[in-house]
Amino acid sequence: MASLAIVVFMLLTYRYLVYPVFISPLAKIPPAHWSSSISPIWILYTRRRGNPNATTHAAHQKLGPIVRLGPNEISVNCVDGGIRTIYGGGYEKGSWYAVFKNYGATNVFSSPSRAEHSARKRMMSNVYAKSTLQASATLKDVGEKVICRRLLPELESAAKNENPVEMYSMFSGAAMDFVTCYIFGTKGGSDFLADPERCKRWLIDYKARQDFIFWPQEMPRLTNIAKLLGIKHWLIPRWVDQANANIESWIMSLCEAAETMYQQNETTGDEETAPVYNQLTTMMKKRTEKKKGAALDSDEKLEIASELLDHIAAGFDTTGITLTYLAWELSRPDNTSVQEALRKELLDTLPRYQPATADGGHLQMPDLKDLDGLPLLHAIVMESLRLHAAIPGIQPRVTPQNAELGPIGCSVSGLPAGVRVSSQAYSLHLNEEVFPHAVVWDPYRWINAEGNVDAGGERGRWFWAFGSGGRMCIGSNLAMLEMKSLVAAIWANFTTQIADDRGMAHRDGYISEPIGTPEGDYLRLRFCAIDSWGAACRSKPTDPNTSN
Repeated sequence: MASLAIVVFMLLTYRYLVYPVFISPLAKIPPAHWSSSISPIWILYTRRRGNPNATTHAAHQKLGPIVRLGPNEISVNCVDGGIRTIYGGGYEKGSWYAVFKNYGATNVFSSPSRAEHSARKRMMSNVYAKSTLQASATLKDVGEKVICRRLLPELESAAKNENPVEMYSMFSGAAMDFVTCYIFGTKGGSDFLADPERCKRWLIDYKARQDFIFWPQEMPRLTNIAKLLGIKHWLIPRWVDQANANIESWIMSLCEAAETMYQQNETTGDEETAPVYNQLTTMMKKRTEKKKGAALDSDEKLEIASELLDHIAAGFDTTGITLTYLAWELSRPDNTSVQEALRKELLDTLPRYQPATADGGHLQMPDLKDLDGLPLLHAIVMESLRLHAAIPGIQPRVTPQNAELGPIGCSVSGLPAGVRVSSQAYSLHLNEEVFPHAVVWDPYRWINAEGNVDAGGERGRWFWAFGSGGRMCIGSNLAMLEMKSLVAAIWANFTTQIADDRGMAHRDGYISEPIGTPEGDYLRLRFCAIDSWGAACRSKPTDPNTSN
């Protein structure tokens, strides 16, 4: 019996100590923590504690472009031998993304395999193409509805009454209205700008699961065991499930209304009213060879709703976060000259967005293609995406057999299949060799000596706000046009100053929104209207108690 115990002890010692530390192909990779080679506890604790990005970045700064986070997990912070290899093909997503299913149905983002992802993406990628968006009559109508009829009148009122505006809530509402009106059409989308309380409730529901997504994502077995034992609520409170149910119920109601409209318009050939929903439904019916006028079955309805909920969640949250930080940077006293230069570019180059007139009409809107070509506007959005990426966290993949990772000179070869490997925009965007003074918000780094956009070269290779490869963000073109439209509308019509920015510290995690204050504020700005000749009202001095 003693001999058996010795043998078992030796086998366990070899399996869990000798092999991972000295023999495994991963043993050649420097560990981020002394325990990383033998246990995942350190990285799991770091993620649960809420500072994974900064901790992983510090490990890369100390140890180099490839570090070991756990016995079977590594982080890579480079382009060649890093994101080009991992995200260019051959590395599948794995089970980490299963948590992004909705209604129990897979969508493009949660698709585990490249083949499934490609098939789903082909069904709707054309409605998010830049050329489609720039020429879209629906998107023009969305801009008129969200910006001219909702946003600008609200800001005019705030400026007139000298009321500071809470920007995170406002941008979240505007982004939700933008994305849902493009997906479901202007008649089927949300109206959160006109109903801030509903927007606030949605944000509360949406953020509810953020603090608890760790359990099903990082510890799925424990979560499943807890569910089987009826004690899942020990890990994830019941109100989180209710919040998810509220979200799914609302999105399903939008889909059902859009389906009714689709059935009514199917014989007219009109696919412009709800571009994304109509395209996805048409392709779904074509895939299953349904006849014109045939209804979707329950599984198809869930699949469509899952897909569109994913688009909406990603589109409204990331845009709202990025625009909030962009507004913060533009409104800081140190960046007054940038705000003035942006305003000059907008007023000198394009007709500006104007609020709806008293009779319900609107005065003018810039052409989206012309707007997209403004260099300083583009640079400001790019720099905000770089320094304040809404999703700076890891994007895990799973290695194929005999993988090789790392830059020339310090690459590691012979990696086995099934190793979790990831990169993070947080670290890629802070590379001092590519982005000198990387912690400084400097839009002019994206503009060359001739005053044109300079987003190529190493900056373009290391910029990762939308990911890269075949599985990069499908809605990146819509997000860019949406952000540029909102920025142009605001800063061609108003000057802004910070009233209160105590809540603007970043949350460290997969998503990195501002933490906010105990009172629920994030960023409050003062607005001063620009008159028809481009002159601003006299601004009040910035509150000395706010940060710079």
